[in-house]
Amino acid sequence: MHLEIRGAEKLSFREKQAVVLKETGCSNEEIARRMGINAATVATLLNRARSKGYEVVIVIPTTLGLFGGENDEEA
Repeated sequence: MHLEIRGAEKLSFREKQAVVLKETGCSNEEIARRMGINAATVATLLNRARSKGYEVVIVIPTTLGLFGGENDEEA
């Protein structure tokens, strides 16, 4: 499984960093710590990114057996 960010080309480098960290489960405070900025700046980056219309898609390989059929790998 992996995340795909559609519309990422519209985002600045820092917006991409914040989005990736947020979409992988980090809180704004954790993002701020990891990026070396304050939480208010993280909120601003995420708001700007949202306004640019990115979309996160979760890609799940069919080989995980989520559907219980023999043809999972062929889907």
